[in-house]
Amino acid sequence: MSDPQPRGRWVAVVTGAISIAIAAAYLLLITVLDARGPMQPPPPEALGLSSAVAVAAAAPASADVGAVPPPG
Repeated sequence: MSDPQPRGRWVAVVTGAISIAIAAAYLLLITVLDARGPMQPPPPEALGLSSAVAVAAAAPASADVGAVPPPG
């Protein structure tokens, strides 16, 4: 039977190399994503909001455009 020590050492070396590769890929990904600039909110169309809601937001506060009556 062979000594288990060399195999355990190789497993540790390979696991460490994989860990370092994942860490380097993560840092590279974060650097690329951070270089794109600040995040912007999505447009209202992406959230499924209708144009009536956009008109209501632009209307003066005294107008009740787009108001939903209470249930019942």
